[in-house]
Amino acid sequence: MAVHYICRHCKTPMGSINNAQISETQLGFHFLTPEERSDIIAYNPNGDVTVNVVCDYCREAIESNPELLLVANPLQ
Repeated sequence: MAVHYICRHCKTPMGSINNAQISETQLGFHFLTPEERSDIIAYNPNGDVTVNVVCDYCREAIESNPELLLVANPLQ
């Protein structure tokens, strides 16, 4: 199983973990509510997991311009 982290706004790959032994508890997924899990984590048919997070560039842009959150794809 591989876990891929990508920015939810600009789709930039932020990193991957390729380890069949890693658990969701080790990744901290157990702290998420069911709603957060469905919004942040996607399980791919090949067994990989995609985690949608926000990169530093997008975080700074949104903090400076909160109105960007009103646009469907603000930073693409």
